[in-house]
Amino acid sequence: MAFTGVANANCLDDIKKAGVIKAGNATLGTKPFLYKSEDGSLTGFEWELFQELGKRLGVAKQEYVLTEWTTLIPGLKASRWDIILSSMASTQERIQNAGVSFSNPYALLYDVVIVTNNSPIKSVDDLKGKVLGSTLGSLDSLNASVLVEQGLAGSVQDFNDFSLPFTALRNGQVDAVVMDQGTLLGQQEALNDLHTLGEPITYRPKPEWADAEAKAPYVLGGLAIGIRNECPELVTAVNDALASMDADGTRKAILEKYGMWSDLQVKLMK
Repeated sequence: MAFTGVANANCLDDIKKAGVIKAGNATLGTKPFLYKSEDGSLTGFEWELFQELGKRLGVAKQEYVLTEWTTLIPGLKASRWDIILSSMASTQERIQNAGVSFSNPYALLYDVVIVTNNSPIKSVDDLKGKVLGSTLGSLDSLNASVLVEQGLAGSVQDFNDFSLPFTALRNGQVDAVVMDQGTLLGQQEALNDLHTLGEPITYRPKPEWADAEAKAPYVLGGLAIGIRNECPELVTAVNDALASMDADGTRKAILEKYGMWSDLQVKLMK
């Protein structure tokens, strides 16, 4: 990966001198990613990975800076935080257009087709002519649209966030939801009235980015840590820390704890 701009003396050294690594985050309250436990303390698999990352980088304190999704990348580039750790997938669009570097992935999101437990839809074959709910502008919606193009479903109704499709499903406005497995886990914890149909659906790139994503080293849908292009040594250190978590089983143990582990999580690079 090519790095642009004038490199700082050493971003990691600056973080160590400050004694804290700050991560921009826009997902607080989203189970199982990042949320508060009953005593008010932070929990979730991304928080535990963040704590491990800090330890392995030699930084005593880890701190989230809460923000809006649209400010994550601008805030990173303005040095308001050191990294982005907020369920953000590495994509060529973000790398090339937004000018952000990414670590190797730490978890993989993939889609599942979701119905209520009392739904008359019993298999993917029953989706023909049915309405799929998803989220506007997401790769989940793109997967739902592909199912329609393949004649496996009737249409897609997109919503403005990741919870509204489930509200619509429970209200009978859509027949099924196409969404990532992490979001499903959060919905099931709140109200265990959902189940999945068929096999997991891996993410497909936007058509205009298909060639670039085919050449990318990561599996599309892999959540990764965003880092300023001017900090190549920090990218290397983060990747080394993630590799050590794989080597000693820490990443797997954390993902298993929150119900996120599957065979698809084993190999996140092509």
